[in-house]
Amino acid sequence: MHEPAIPTLTAADPEIAGLIESEAERQHDKIRLIASENYVSQAVLEATGTVLTNKYSEGYAGKRYYEGQQFIDPIEELAIQRAKDAFGVEHANVQPYSGSPANLAIYLALLEPGDTMMGLALPMGGHLTHGWSVSATGKWFRSVQYSVRREDGRIDMNEVRDLARKERPKLIFCGGTAVPRTIDFPAFAEIAREVGAVLAADIAHIAGLIAGGAHPSPVGHADIISTTTHKTLRGPRGAMLMSTEEYAKDLDRAVFPGLQGGPHNHTTAGIAVALKEASAPEFSTYAHGIVANAQALAESLGELGYDLVTGGTDNHLILIDLTSKGLGGKPAAQALDAAGIELNYNSVPFDTRKPFDPSGLRLGAAAITTRGLTPDQMPQLATWIDEAISNQDDEATLGRIAGEIKELMASHPMPGYAPAGQ
Repeated sequence: MHEPAIPTLTAADPEIAGLIESEAERQHDKIRLIASENYVSQAVLEATGTVLTNKYSEGYAGKRYYEGQQFIDPIEELAIQRAKDAFGVEHANVQPYSGSPANLAIYLALLEPGDTMMGLALPMGGHLTHGWSVSATGKWFRSVQYSVRREDGRIDMNEVRDLARKERPKLIFCGGTAVPRTIDFPAFAEIAREVGAVLAADIAHIAGLIAGGAHPSPVGHADIISTTTHKTLRGPRGAMLMSTEEYAKDLDRAVFPGLQGGPHNHTTAGIAVALKEASAPEFSTYAHGIVANAQALAESLGELGYDLVTGGTDNHLILIDLTSKGLGGKPAAQALDAAGIELNYNSVPFDTRKPFDPSGLRLGAAAITTRGLTPDQMPQLATWIDEAISNQDDEATLGRIAGEIKELMASHPMPGYAPAGQ
């Protein structure tokens, strides 16, 4: 059953309660490999499900537009200080509702419509809000997109420099949603300084790795840092902006009143709890464990004949290219879901298939690391993945794998769920 228990909700709205219970059981029974998902602690769950959701708090601590902030202000101040401590930054804003609005705030703080910016193209591993054409950021600004090398799938920093010199952007984004390798923050910073651009590092996927010392930090290189607070950081669904003091006021004004009203105080409390957890020594063990699991799984998949974009991973993320197998990512992902393995289909660099039916699969190792899986179990996981992909239409095989996975995960406790009778 869901933990903490939801008896009042069950009595008041059994239909919703039943769906929540079913989702908790699904998360418990499956191997969850979606790179942007994780399990929050029970403490984070409890913080986000409190009376804090009742309170409006437009403005910032000490400068609110509503009364009754005697306890809200200290909560937000704790979250801010913990963010500054965890990442070693001069300024932090914990109010953005999610990652995309956080990135929009950067544009609002720095640019005027039509100004030039640079970001990694979405099909190459970038994010929609890094200037892709269907995003507001690609429609309102002059977007210049850099790419990756066709031969190895890695960002060519010489190409980035040449493009920046030619286009003279005011803002450069580094980071993305499907980047399996270490981001070279010093190289990006050097290019940004040369052309007079502000460098923004989007660390949404790797924030937990950075906080845990398992990935180099952009602090001291990037002027502005944006991140979500879930994914590898293992907090609630929210976001943060961090920066040098130079950009603090502009960013704060862009978040409020520029883009949004009152912050979600229950989320702020959950962020504060997650950041306290990220300061504990065991969080570093968890962060390094993510990388170890991802690299072990990548090695096992490679041994089974799967083509990996960039040939492997330095972080939590693996991108599989199924082109050589003549398969699409979407049916493969659906078969894996039936087999108890949750991931997402994804475009790969220079993909010839359409985005809704691409050639790739994206995997992440954060959630399985939270559940306590280790590199020793990655060869078996790779075997299950291969079996499911190779037997997409065989319901018996998929069902057998799902049963084996459920048995495995039963011995790995999940925050937020307690099997019946325990």
